[in-house]
Amino acid sequence: MKKRATKLLLLAAIIGFSACSKDKDEKGGVFKGPQVAFHGGKAHSFIQVGKDGKPEKMGISINDQAWNNLPVGGDQGHNHANSVTLPLHANAELATPFKHIGLDWNPAGHEPENVYTKPHFDFHFYMISEAERLAIPPYETNPTGFDNLPDAAFLPATYIAPPGGVPQMGKHWLDATAPELNGSTFTETFIYGSYNGKVNFLEPMVTKAFIEQSNLFERAIPQPQKFKVAGFYPTKMKITRVGTSREITLENFVYREASN
Repeated sequence: MKKRATKLLLLAAIIGFSACSKDKDEKGGVFKGPQVAFHGGKAHSFIQVGKDGKPEKMGISINDQAWNNLPVGGDQGHNHANSVTLPLHANAELATPFKHIGLDWNPAGHEPENVYTKPHFDFHFYMISEAERLAIPPYETNPTGFDNLPDAAFLPATYIAPPGGVPQMGKHWLDATAPELNGSTFTETFIYGSYNGKVNFLEPMVTKAFIEQSNLFERAIPQPQKFKVAGFYPTKMKITRVGTSREITLENFVYREASN
């Protein structure tokens, strides 16, 4: 009798736990990834999920302590020494196609010369694992994966692919209509990345100066016709000042079906 009572109590506890877990999922909320040390301060990823489980926004938070200690000067180019990986909360990987985020600070900018050679951030939202990303070789060593381009329909119609590619990232596709490619000064832009025939990241690229003067900025994200993996994809990028931190977010997620 005592043994049966113990089993009934255990069953009740399991049912109660399941109900609580389900209730928590239905309520949605904001779920933070682990904090990561970044230039004397902290940064982390986060995702906001609605009651229906749909992602509402996901992004990066950088606190003022990190912001005010960013290194300046140095060589131009993609400098992995000033980069960190921001792991995602498990809910972000369930609700979106993204696997991790690369937070990349470029104190002297990078190529092309006189276009992106301003102090700026590359915010890489990767759709591949970190292990896959780190295995991407220098273009000069093995150009095969870089030169294997996705079908044009998987990229926005106005995007073009400069030659070459960046190790541990991929080929960077630029919007031919972006102001900085048409005689204006670079402030912010949106980049797509690819490797081995697939789109592997989305990237808001923004100067430090523009973020500092933008307590609230938003823009549309150019959209392709097709998506390789089904899921919720963002249609808007936003910069926001929140307390003692700055947030860069992807928002207005729309569900897309997979295409061949």
